[in-house]
Amino acid sequence: MHIGILQTGAAPDALRPDHGDYPDAFERLLAAEGFRFTTWRVEEMEFPPSIDAADGWLITGSRHGAYEDHPFIRPLEAFIRAALGAGVPVVGICFGHQIMAQAMGGRVERFAGGWAVGPTRYDFGGETLTLNAWHRDQVVAVPPGAEVIAENPRCAVAGLVYGTTGFSVQAHPELSNAFIDGLMRTRGPGLVPDDLMAEARARMTAEPDSPTLARRIGDFFRAAHARRAPVAEAAHG
Repeated sequence: MHIGILQTGAAPDALRPDHGDYPDAFERLLAAEGFRFTTWRVEEMEFPPSIDAADGWLITGSRHGAYEDHPFIRPLEAFIRAALGAGVPVVGICFGHQIMAQAMGGRVERFAGGWAVGPTRYDFGGETLTLNAWHRDQVVAVPPGAEVIAENPRCAVAGLVYGTTGFSVQAHPELSNAFIDGLMRTRGPGLVPDDLMAEARARMTAEPDSPTLARRIGDFFRAAHARRAPVAEAAHG
């Protein structure tokens, strides 16, 4: 299965020699799922030629706000609507979670309670997963027809599904503790309160439950693709 990565931001230059860029992190996260990947740098207005250029789409995190006026925002929203409307599976992570919600009629705002950073517990319908966070924007209004699948006391809409075609989470399953520590060193000072970063470092006693979410993402992509395959074959037959 071919997954297109829609890159909406870039890792800090100082972290790339050791960790690579955001698409590299997703390829590592999903390495056991048997996918192949192509990246389009949509932040730089490099968009796929069509929603069918890959079997499914994964939208990365970004330093941008979904509500900000950047050239790539509106075309990306249109791409999301077209893909979901045609049954092409879309997965969104952090900014990807937010831009999917906004594209489908939800609302994203800066959270008055401030940043979520580092290992954070999320309730996925009774299953608790610890995943790394790095955000202060949140989805505050659920899009029509979407269903909340994850939450915690400081993030009421931490995961969404859109029927059987869209899946998104606010957390960063692709980011290790070492990468989050690097973000705190390179982007955190003057942006994230020092005491919040110190608390996050103190919680880094084990790697997050990323493999569990990776399997869920892999299963989602395969199931959505299998459902669409007969429809696509009929359309081209």
